[in-house]
Amino acid sequence: MENWQNEFCGAITICDEKAKIIYMNKKSELTFLDYGGADLIGQNLLDCHNPDSKEQILSMMKNEEVNAYTIEKNGVKKLIYQAPWYENGEYKGFLELSLEIPFIMSHFVRE
Repeated sequence: MENWQNEFCGAITICDEKAKIIYMNKKSELTFLDYGGADLIGQNLLDCHNPDSKEQILSMMKNEEVNAYTIEKNGVKKLIYQAPWYENGEYKGFLELSLEIPFIMSHFVRE
């Protein structure tokens, strides 16, 4: 089960506690190709965003909170899920999972 993430259909991007990008799977590299692709590894995530996004990222990092939303770009709808990650209970940064989703999809309430 080694390297499964490189064939995963969603983009996985991981940064450390200082917002430095430390990992991108192949889908993430392709998603951000126009911005440098794999060369973004080692760069600070804050340098890649506008002031409003920077503020959101800093808040997420400070409060170790999840940020989830959907976007539509170039006719593709995506779920963006950003969450803190930990190692042995210690905050290490956050990751972003970006998944293409259908425009119309089922929603179930389970009890």
